[in-house]
Amino acid sequence: MIDFKVQGMTCGGCVRGVTNALQRVDADAVVNVDLASKTVSVSSAADVQQLKQAIEKAGFVVTQ
Repeated sequence: MIDFKVQGMTCGGCVRGVTNALQRVDADAVVNVDLASKTVSVSSAADVQQLKQAIEKAGFVVTQ
């Protein structure tokens, strides 16, 4: 499980955007987004850097 701290997520649309971006990198990724804590947990075989870049390309800031 890979955890990211993500700034800029405020609504369900953000959750879908982050989830879709990560699943474009790895279609089998299991993604859990917690808006309250601004965290994204990903279970994926993909490279961590690729996942981080996907979140950033979706318009969010990964701080951890």
